[in-house]
Amino acid sequence: MPELKTRWDIFCTVVDNYGDIGVTWRLARQLVAEHSCAVRLWVDDLRAFERLCPELDINVGQQWQQGVQVCQWLADWQPTEAADVVIAAFACQLPGAYMESMALRDTPPLWLNLDYLSAEDWIVGCHGLPSVKYKHVQKYFFFPGFEAGTGGLLRERDLLLRREQFQANPQAQREWLQGLGVERVEGARLISLFAYENPGLGEWLDVMAGDAQATHLLVPEGRILGDVARWLGVDELPVGAVQTRGALTVQVLPFVRQDQYDLLLWCCDFNAVRGEDSFVRAQWAARPMVWHIYQQEDDVHLDKLEAFLALYTQGLSPAAKVALEGLWRAWNSGSGMASAWIAAQQHWPQLQDHARSWCLEQGLQTDLASALVQFYLN
Repeated sequence: MPELKTRWDIFCTVVDNYGDIGVTWRLARQLVAEHSCAVRLWVDDLRAFERLCPELDINVGQQWQQGVQVCQWLADWQPTEAADVVIAAFACQLPGAYMESMALRDTPPLWLNLDYLSAEDWIVGCHGLPSVKYKHVQKYFFFPGFEAGTGGLLRERDLLLRREQFQANPQAQREWLQGLGVERVEGARLISLFAYENPGLGEWLDVMAGDAQATHLLVPEGRILGDVARWLGVDELPVGAVQTRGALTVQVLPFVRQDQYDLLLWCCDFNAVRGEDSFVRAQWAARPMVWHIYQQEDDVHLDKLEAFLALYTQGLSPAAKVALEGLWRAWNSGSGMASAWIAAQQHWPQLQDHARSWCLEQGLQTDLASALVQFYLN
C-alpha cells in the first residue's frame, strides 16, 4: 500500500494585495514539491492571486495549479473535511463550520497560526507555544524568523545554487532582461523599485539623475508608479515606457510572476522592496537592498524595522552601519533620501560583501516549509 500523503489546508485572506497570497502560494508549492504533501490553498480573492499565477481561472472555485489544489474561500462555506495540518495564515479567522469539522476528527489536526515575519526579540520566546483552543483542538503560534528558535524563512532547496549560477552568467542575465524589453544602459547601476507610495521618492530620483554614475531604474507595475510619473511630469507610465533624466533612465516593467521576480532581483545591483515576500526574496538575492515596510497604526511597524536593522547590520563597520540605517530610515520616513543615498555610496563594496554574507548565514537555518513539516512530525 502506498503511504498516504499528509493533507494540509492553508487559509489566506488577501489583505495587502500580494503579500499574504505571495507567502502562502510559495509555501503551498514548496510543501507539494519538496515534502510530498497534499495541499489545499483556500483564498478569498482570486483576482489578486491571478497576478502571481496567470494560469489561474478566477471563475473556477476549485482547480489544480502546480500540484496545489486552489480553492476559492467563499462566504457561503460548504461542508469540508478538515485536513491533518491546518494553517491560518496571518491570524485569519477560519470558517466556524470548518472549525467544527476539525473538532469532529478522531485525531485532532495540528492547527497553526502562521504569523508575520519579524526580527523582534519576543518572537523566539513565543514561537511554537500553544495559543487558543477550539473545543479540544489546540492552536499553536508559528513565527517565521531570522534566528535559531524561530520558523526560519521560505527558501526552496536549490534556490541559492540557482541564484549563484545565474549571477555568474552575464549572458543569461542579459538574455533574460531582453525578454522583458530591457537593454541595460552601458555602465549603469541596475536598480529595481517595488514600493508603496513614498513622498521621499522624488528626492532619491533627483540625486540619481544628478549623479556621475548612470542608473537604470526598473519599476514593475505597482503602487509607486504614480509617484514616478509625477516626478517625470507625465500623466501615466504604461508598461514598456522608458524615460531618461540626466544620469537616470527609468523603465516600467510588467508585473511578473514570483519566479521571474526572483530573477529580476538577481540581475540588479540594488533592490528596493516592500512587504514580506519580496523582502525575503531580496535577501536571497545577496545584493544591497532597502525595505519599505508596511505601515501600521501607532507606528508599530517601526519597531519591526529597527529590530531587523539591529540584526542585519551586525558585522558592518560603525560608519557603514550608520549609513545603511540612515538609508532605511529615510526611505521609511519619506524624507532625507538624497543625503542618505550619497552616504550609502561611500560604503558600497562593504554593503555588497555584507549582503552576500547575510544571505549565506541565513541559508544555514532550517527553511520555513521544512520547519513546519518537522513541527508536525514532532
